[in-house]
Amino acid sequence: MNINVSAPQRLSNPELLHRPNLSLNGRISAETLSFFLEGLQNVRASNEHLVMELNTEGGDADIARRIAMEIRLFIRHADKDAFCVGKTNVYSAGVTIFAAFPRDRRFLTEDAVLLVHERRLDQAVQLCGPIKASIQIIREQLSMLETAHKLEMEGFRELVEGSKLSVDELYERATSNCYLHAEEALDLGLVAEILK
Repeated sequence: MNINVSAPQRLSNPELLHRPNLSLNGRISAETLSFFLEGLQNVRASNEHLVMELNTEGGDADIARRIAMEIRLFIRHADKDAFCVGKTNVYSAGVTIFAAFPRDRRFLTEDAVLLVHERRLDQAVQLCGPIKASIQIIREQLSMLETAHKLEMEGFRELVEGSKLSVDELYERATSNCYLHAEEALDLGLVAEILK
């Protein structure tokens, strides 16, 4: 079966709400990635579009980036459409996954809340030894932080594409934990519709 994805196909609300073929619920972790890849392979082998249900309190940002990349690859190469329904909580790393879906394929339930914030680190840097070696350690840490910030901004750009928010406006909100309820996300143009 060859599905034309150039013309958006809108699935019905019951299909989106009640018949996901891939559900991610809980913290994003290495186990989530394994589960996701297996589920995505099953969708590829079927004649169905990807309909993903997402409910997460967040988790590993790098695992979320990997899942998001797999979603983008699926959209580019699978000759199928992909939809995501955020239910109840789409926090932190979950927003990275949610943003990988085109804006017109992103949906929320009426109780859903998005949490967008800056990536957080919990890491101590210990300097013990020659000055030159310590400078190198600081340079490496700074490079890691700059890379993390760049990746974070790429994710923010993906989320706001086609919306009323600029990436700078979203970043400003994210610096102090931005909770967006479904209605506000819809008003800002971050999602296509609230499903009831």
